[in-house]
Amino acid sequence: MLRSETRILTTHTGSLPRPAALTALYVRRARGEAVAAGEIEAAGRAALADIVPKQIAAGIDIGNNGEQQREAFFLYVRHRMSGFGGGWVRPGFADMRAYPGWASLAAAMAGARENIANTGTVPQAIGEVTYLDRALIEEECADFRAVLDAQPRGFAEPFLSAPSPGIIASALQNVHYDSDAAYLAALGAALSVEYHAIVDAGFLLQIDAPDLALERHVLFQDRPLRDFLDFAEAVVATINTALHGIPTNRVRMHACWGNYEGPHDRDVDLADILPVLRQAKVGALVLPFANPRHQHETRVLRALAGGDQLVVAGVIDTLTNFVEHPEVVADRIEAAARALGDPARVIAGTDCGFDTSAGRGRVAEDVVWAKLTSLSAGARLASARLFARN
Repeated sequence: MLRSETRILTTHTGSLPRPAALTALYVRRARGEAVAAGEIEAAGRAALADIVPKQIAAGIDIGNNGEQQREAFFLYVRHRMSGFGGGWVRPGFADMRAYPGWASLAAAMAGARENIANTGTVPQAIGEVTYLDRALIEEECADFRAVLDAQPRGFAEPFLSAPSPGIIASALQNVHYDSDAAYLAALGAALSVEYHAIVDAGFLLQIDAPDLALERHVLFQDRPLRDFLDFAEAVVATINTALHGIPTNRVRMHACWGNYEGPHDRDVDLADILPVLRQAKVGALVLPFANPRHQHETRVLRALAGGDQLVVAGVIDTLTNFVEHPEVVADRIEAAARALGDPARVIAGTDCGFDTSAGRGRVAEDVVWAKLTSLSAGARLASARLFARN
């Protein structure tokens, strides 16, 4: 895993805007409508071929496939794993309950266009969960490698993402296993196939684990903090088991409080969950610091000072169409570097993905690229200041 040895490197959190036609195909399939054989696969490969050079042009050092060949950052597993079917309505967020006016507005905006919903009616685990065929993830890796090989100038380091077992266990209700622990273990074993395949293909692995913060104000909103922390520790232990044999420096883990614009005043504090996050056997933590609710928590990174774990600091908001000024970006990067005490351990990134479920992104596509270009410009400003002092 690259460090920012001479300058601040740039990355993002994974999902990037999907073409409208591809989103429409994902929505049709989710509704149970017929889609011609190979149509989604062809559209996904075309979108992949388009998204990689755009990242490079924006100055992204550590980029990915934009998750173009997936309908959502975790719901895609229902097509790669056995055992999912049925449906249930996932509980609403605590801030949605507290602010019904905002909840009504958010529902109206979500219903204004076609999208893949990951917070409403979603599948359940109704049978044994296993990974169907490693060739499914290997094909995605091969497609990404082919596009990278066709670029005159590629990424300094490429990555691919896969979900945490915790977000699947939380969102896709267990109605098959005799305990939640057994369900979590089965998910960990299935996801281990993807984790290893991604690393074996030569890519960094990013584990998307919003559950390690988000579920405090979803499934655990009416329960003691200790119950949530016990859940988070069980998830991290499952991740560590799934990562067995993978070097720590080939994995980074993203945690967040949910990629939605809302009050977020029921979010758990980073200080409460950081001790649990540190238990993960990963080389970097990917954390959001650009949004107004959590920007101040860069100071919590002081707890990591003196270590060697990297931090991908979110310095670009993924939910508003403001294009951050490069000076603002640089200030945020420098705040993270001061807290850690070592700029080489900081990579500049985004708070979350720009289209975590197809069609649900809040930022216009042209603004996304302006934001990522500003990320790169801010990283250059911060580099000139931080490394001139060393």
